[in-house]
Amino acid sequence: MSLQRIVMTVNGVERTVDAHPMERLLDVLREKLGLTGTKEGCGEGECGACSVLMDGSLVNSCLIPVAQAAHAQIVTIEGLGSPEKLDPVQEAFLHCGGSQCGMCTPGMIMAAKCLLMHNVKPSREEIREGLGGNLCRCTGYMRIFEAVEAAARKQESEAAR
Repeated sequence: MSLQRIVMTVNGVERTVDAHPMERLLDVLREKLGLTGTKEGCGEGECGACSVLMDGSLVNSCLIPVAQAAHAQIVTIEGLGSPEKLDPVQEAFLHCGGSQCGMCTPGMIMAAKCLLMHNVKPSREEIREGLGGNLCRCTGYMRIFEAVEAAARKQESEAAR
């Protein structure tokens, strides 16, 4: 199979890559675009470590052929905030201890961001459901849930200003 030119917007910047159409979006992001924040856990769409936003929806980038991402808006963990100004979700994970080893953290943060984009005041059960496709083997989830609740409160207070 020959290479195909794929154009997509990644973290607000139009990017063009030459890739095999069935190459995984995860590999293109990490290897061709140098965005290594997105992690590979299982490679089967079961753990959520590779979660990114594609056109506003949470997807497992290990399951997306890059051809499917042509002309899409992709947001990775690198696109959420900066070291100078963290996204509220990133800040909440930091302050609440929502990560330990860090393997699941980018996917968890992306899932939380997606949840809060669609539900600004989620209940604990809605948070549990919103993060349901993401596995963590270190934290026991309570600090992660607390981080999402803290991020929701911060976003709500910022919106009220």
